[in-house]
Amino acid sequence: MAQRFDAIVIGTGQSGPPLAVRLGASGRKTAVIERAAFGGTCVNVGCTPTKAYVACARAAHVARHAADFGVRIGNARDGVENSASGADVSVDLAFVKARKDRIIGTSRDGVEHWLRSAPNVTVLQGHARFSAAHAVSVTLASGETATLEAPEIFINTGTRAAVPELPGLDRIRYETNSTLLALEVLPAHLAIVGGSYVALEFAQMFRRFGRRVTVLVRGDRVLAREDDDVARAVQDVLAREGVEFRFGNAPRSVAPLGASGSGGVTAARAAAGGPGPDGIRIELGGEALDVSHLLFATGRIPNTDDLGLDAAGIERDKHGLIPVDGALRTRVPGVWALGDVNGRGAFTHTSYDDYQIVAANLLDGAHRSADARIPAYAVFVDPPLARVGVSEREVRASGLPALIATMPMSRVGRARERGETDGFMKALVDARTRRILGATIFGVEGDEAIHTFIDTMSADAPYTTLEYAMHIHPTVSELVPTLLDGLRPLA
Repeated sequence: MAQRFDAIVIGTGQSGPPLAVRLGASGRKTAVIERAAFGGTCVNVGCTPTKAYVACARAAHVARHAADFGVRIGNARDGVENSASGADVSVDLAFVKARKDRIIGTSRDGVEHWLRSAPNVTVLQGHARFSAAHAVSVTLASGETATLEAPEIFINTGTRAAVPELPGLDRIRYETNSTLLALEVLPAHLAIVGGSYVALEFAQMFRRFGRRVTVLVRGDRVLAREDDDVARAVQDVLAREGVEFRFGNAPRSVAPLGASGSGGVTAARAAAGGPGPDGIRIELGGEALDVSHLLFATGRIPNTDDLGLDAAGIERDKHGLIPVDGALRTRVPGVWALGDVNGRGAFTHTSYDDYQIVAANLLDGAHRSADARIPAYAVFVDPPLARVGVSEREVRASGLPALIATMPMSRVGRARERGETDGFMKALVDARTRRILGATIFGVEGDEAIHTFIDTMSADAPYTTLEYAMHIHPTVSELVPTLLDGLRPLA
């Protein structure tokens, strides 16, 4: 017989757990179903583990440049050992991985304990598939099947890495963001396919780990969504650190290397358990690249293909995403889609905001909508790139009368004091309404300073509210009012 619930939550990413707990607290008998690891992509193979790696990579980078600050490491006397060109710094990837595993283990266990201890919440581990609009069949880890019914069902199943189809792919071991984080031996030479956020974060971190990194970009630039000046500035920083870029280069085929391959990749590839003793050959059309490891950072696929959505009458678009309205409702009454699967933003913070929207509307009598959400995100290269609102390119395309201001990070006292003056700030304002249209900060602590713009825009306040604010010295945010003092017409 079917088990009756008031609500069913499928998946435990950033939306599912807090929503389940709120539903249970409201008196609803709630079931939560998770087929893999609690916490979803962010906790297990996304934000948390990659930022743990970024922190380790930064530690190595700072150690190499310690002499620039008058800091001597070990027996160094003249600074050669820890200069930019001659630092003797090594990275123990097994230690880095173990540290990461401890961090994500604490988070994952915390999510599971939180759910299992919440009142009116029942946790099931297994694969859920719809059998009807308001019925779900769950294949449990034991092999048994449970049938659940509820008038309210919430889908929060996330995404997985997309891997392009290539000749020879079945003959090699390739990496995704998930599998690369499982390595315990550093790659000798890592090739990364893709030029967006995930690709660049991994490129910089593994370069800072001391390894050769080559980024293969199909187009003629990285970060296709960003303005040209932003993309160029980010690329320049990574290139200066030794990341190699090849543009107009998409792999045409791949193959394992034999004993005659490039000898420089042998030890690392064999220790990692890869195919053939010498790594991978990537055919690029007219030339070949021999590497030890190959990472695909070419986008994400929503986990909607094995949910039985057809049985529920729930539609998917051509990308596999579930269309929703501003309240995140699917076209089937009583079914919502939250997080990456709904195409409303593929970030942890947008997923959590999805939860807040649904909970506010369903439990608090509010009328919130994702349509009113202001897009904001950060790319966690070092220094970070942070964005809110629209880009300069989008403003120019719109034809709006606008004002623009830019400022190099070299004018920011905090940046000079830390010796990290790469990057710049940019702000765009509607000349008629005086509302901020968008802002970009590529620079030290830009991922924090951007919130001055986010909060002002969310309050629908004129830019002068931020321009006239008194900020604390010495910080990065204190230069935001100065930036806005320099607004001029966008030519």
